[in-house]
Amino acid sequence: MKQLLKPAHLKNITNDYSPHPIKNLESRGHWGIKKGLDNIRELLAGLGNPENSYPAVLIAGTNGKGSTGAFLAHALVSAGLKVGWTTSPHLVSPAERIWINGRRLRESDLEQLLAQVFIVEAARGIAATYFELILAAALLAFNRASIDLALVEVGMGGRWDSTNILNPIVTILTNVALDHTAHLGNTHEAIAAEKLCTARDYRPLALGPTLDPEWLAPLCESKPKMMLSYAPDAEIHWDHSYVNGRRVKMAGAHQVQNLALALKAIDALRDLGWNLDAELVYCGLSNAEWPGRLWRAPGLSNVVFDGAHNPNGAEALANHIKNCGVQPHIFFSAMGDKDLPGITSALSGANPLSVTLIPGEDPRSATLDAMRRAWLDAGYNDTPSLTLKELTSKLKQNTSDTYLVTGSLYFLGHLMKELNISV
Repeated sequence: MKQLLKPAHLKNITNDYSPHPIKNLESRGHWGIKKGLDNIRELLAGLGNPENSYPAVLIAGTNGKGSTGAFLAHALVSAGLKVGWTTSPHLVSPAERIWINGRRLRESDLEQLLAQVFIVEAARGIAATYFELILAAALLAFNRASIDLALVEVGMGGRWDSTNILNPIVTILTNVALDHTAHLGNTHEAIAAEKLCTARDYRPLALGPTLDPEWLAPLCESKPKMMLSYAPDAEIHWDHSYVNGRRVKMAGAHQVQNLALALKAIDALRDLGWNLDAELVYCGLSNAEWPGRLWRAPGLSNVVFDGAHNPNGAEALANHIKNCGVQPHIFFSAMGDKDLPGITSALSGANPLSVTLIPGEDPRSATLDAMRRAWLDAGYNDTPSLTLKELTSKLKQNTSDTYLVTGSLYFLGHLMKELNISV
């Protein structure tokens, strides 16, 4: 049997599993990155290749993958399809990464799926990453649920991402911006080329409104049918929008772009013969929600969570704040491998009334000094700090001020645990 090498960060894994698969999964760490499809190919083969029992849509891009997936999942379920959707990262529980027909997987079901994946991993003599394990569990879950269609969010890039083991009937590319440059390249062209590897010859490639097909074409190694989406006119409010006269829960001009892209993907499915009623589709789009993205925290009417974690996402957030005439107090934390100067420069354009820093509790978190320097360069020299527990207490106090918590989805997840908020 072919022996696959363990990534350096997994060399101490022994494949000695306790009866707690989720704990075993979390012991792998959320950030193990391994380029290549060998591990996922071995896992899926050992599981009987569950991914071959249903068609799939791949969702690639720098920002907006989760929101586009949320719009698409809600719309397709509303139209009568049984839909499986896998997304990342999660906020509180890894079970949030797997959704079937609009409901996230129960942790007990995830335990059972992971137990089978771990058995295959041991039998095949490999050491899979966190992302490979959860993807295998998701694809197995979809098979067991007898879904009609899978929506699969690409983790990073595309070419060597484990999701690219699939043969999608439609690929979605939301946008291209600088992120994960150490792995994908430090130019927009290099990153686009990696993401375009999720497209397939002569199959639909739905493009976000900010993308230019003429720019993408020479970067693409395949010959997909490119379908450009166009953002419709919309009435934008702080916590919702009106699109074609319909109220949409997910707020921001960038979410209107994601909605337009979801509609273009639905057009692509219709072209392939899927019968999707327009009225039911729009009903699903209107009701779509996605926690952590311009999301009003439950029970905290003045607190908004947004997981903007790169300059492009931070700029979209800042533009929304300015356009709505809101001046928030920002509570900020970020990961250390992100472009802190780019993020803080973009957020400073929103003219926040204050900036408070929250040191992260993970080794990969940005240091307080690094965050403070970045905000100083952005023009904010008074940036006090709070611990996570202190922030929790402050957010629970009644006030008319708008509090914006941002900088990292992982940070939001830790905070939600402290606040006892689940998804």
